[in-house]
This record gives sequence, C-alpha cells and structure tokens, in this order.
Amino acid sequence: MSRAHRGRVAAFALLTLLPVGLAGCGAPGAGGTATPTGRAPAQEAAAKSRERVQAYLDALAARDVAAGRSQLCEPMHSAFDTAATGLNGDFADHFTVPQATITGVRSGPHGQEVSATITVAAGSRTAARSLLFTVTRSGADWCISGEVPVNPEAEPTPDPTGPPPGEPAPPMPSQ
Repeated sequence: MSRAHRGRVAAFALLTLLPVGLAGCGAPGAGGTATPTGRAPAQEAAAKSRERVQAYLDALAARDVAAGRSQLCEPMHSAFDTAATGLNGDFADHFTVPQATITGVRSGPHGQEVSATITVAAGSRTAARSLLFTVTRSGADWCISGEVPVNPEAEPTPDPTGPPPGEPAPPMPSQ
C-alpha cells in the first residue's frame, strides 16, 4: 500500500469515527443527558450559588459558625477557623447581622459571583456592607470559594473599641 493511499485510508477512518466519538457531547436528547434537576447548566449554577450564599447569610444571622463553615470549600476552612470569630470576623461576638439580602448572581471568571448586602450591628451602631461571594463547583456539589467586601475603602469595618462614626479618634499617646 502506497504512502498516499495509507493517508487517505486514515483520513477516511478518522472522519467515519469522529461522529461516533462526539455523539455524547451534544445537547440533551441527542445522546447526552440533562442535568439532574432538568435545568440548563447556567440556571443550575445560578440556583446552587444562590442557595449556598443564602445558607451562609442565614448562618450569619443565626450566629451558627458550624453552619457557615459548612458552606465553604475545603481549602477555606483553616482560614475561616482562624478568622471567623476574631475581632473583625464574620461571626465575631460583638457583631450581629439583623438583615442580609442577595442582590444579584452572575457568572464570573472564577465561578458564579453572588452579590449581597448585609446590615451589621455593633452595639447601637449599624452599617450596611456589600459583599461579593464566589461560588464554585467542587465535585458534585457547590461551595463558597471566596468572599470579599465590595469597595472596602468606602466601607470601613466597625470597631467596637473605637469612636462612633463621625467622631475623631482620640489622640495617640507620645512615646
């Protein structure tokens, strides 16, 4: 068999087998299967992301550290354990979260991005904070893989030991 003839036979075999190999890559009903919930993948991602963040916000309001931790991806657990109940942690003793609302869900570069606004109370003072959660798929489940304040320069974290908003800080003693 000549070299040119072998090349034609290989090309023919490839073109013949390619549709068979791609049969499982099509739309549901064309050899593939639908997502378990029957929703499109984008709708599924948005719904699961919203559910995870809502569960985290509910845990904040209930002061349930374990329930909040369970919404996070495994790599975030050690950092959460260190910071969650610290001075400025989400579950710090002097903070309460009387209100939390999800304001939007969109696809982002690292997963689904869920925007939320929470009202944080420290004593008699309250402040609204905007947060952006990143939710990613981990195996068969979804988890929160990131949480960042939106525009942190414009929204300082309330410090229960500092002066109330609008009052100057006491002068620092000379050394």
